[in-house]
Parts: sequence; structure tokens; C-alpha cells
Amino acid sequence: MAAMMQIDDHGLLPGCTYIASPNCDDRPTGTIDLLVIHNISLPPGEFSGDAVLRLFTNTLDATAHPYYQDIAQLKVSAHFFIRRDGQIIQLVSCLKRAWHAGLSCWQGRLRCNDFSIGVELEGSDTVAFTAAQYAALHELTRALRKVYPLSGIAGHSDIAPQRKTDPGGCFDWLGYLSRLAMPEPLHTEA
Repeated sequence: MAAMMQIDDHGLLPGCTYIASPNCDDRPTGTIDLLVIHNISLPPGEFSGDAVLRLFTNTLDATAHPYYQDIAQLKVSAHFFIRRDGQIIQLVSCLKRAWHAGLSCWQGRLRCNDFSIGVELEGSDTVAFTAAQYAALHELTRALRKVYPLSGIAGHSDIAPQRKTDPGGCFDWLGYLSRLAMPEPLHTEA
């Protein structure tokens, strides 16, 4: 499947698991030209399980772990979630605005959710991502670039530097971007 990834006319990636998140809405008119890379694990630092998907679908049990009490009420999502084994799960059509960036700015443009696609990698700021995740992210990025004029790729920390640190210091920006033949990500001014 990886060599044949292609986003369809509905903003979906055929062949991957689709779990619809209600945490999205219509985009304003304009170009989708930014890819934002995040990381997430729930509980923090623990991988596998369904807690991340439950968070993105508003079904996280606040009593299942002490950390969840502070986040279970959040209404957040991403377009894609890439597990440690490279499995890609889509949560929101690329044509919709997923709620992944929050208060954000990219090259002087506010509200990055309006013009970006959000990809969450299962991980943390302090643990290296897997080869399978990078392979899936590369293929997904190539598929997205065939449909959307992505002129920028940034980390959540680049668009919200006062609030966010992900994808973190363990994300291999040079390796990732060199395989895509793209320049290093630009960083916004605080």
C-alpha cells in the first residue's frame, strides 16, 4: 500500500483505517499549504492502547488514569495519527479543519488550523521515533504534496513556541526533510 498512497477527492487516504473525529469543522476558503507534525502518547510516555484515539473521539474515560482528568474534556484532533508500527489512522478529512494547532502562527499567518494538515506521531519529546513511523510519514507527506501545495512543514513547537515542544528533540528533521528534498523548517518569531 505504501508505494501507492494517494489522497482522494474527499480528502481521505484509501486503505488506511478511518476513525471519524467530531473535533473538526469546515475550513475557510484558501490554500492548504502547511503540514504540522506533532507527537502524542497517553498516558504520557506510554505507547499503544486506544487512549489517543479516545481523546480524539471524545470518549476518553477521565477515571482511567490520573492524567486524563485534566484532558478528557478537551476537543482536539488531527488529520492523521501514525502509530509506532507505522500504521496510519485518519481521523479527519484533509478538506476539513482539524483542531490540532490551537493558538498558532506560521510566517505571520495566524490560526494555522485554517490552512494546515496535522499529523500526530505516537511518541514523546524524549524517545526516538521508529523507522516504520518515518517510512509512513514520508509516504504520507508525498501523497499530500501531490494534492496540496505544501510550501511549509513545521513542528507544533514552530507554530506555537510558547506553548508546545513537540515533535521534540528526538525528531530527525534532517533525515525526514532530506528524503523529501525540502529545506529545513522555518521557525516563527515568538
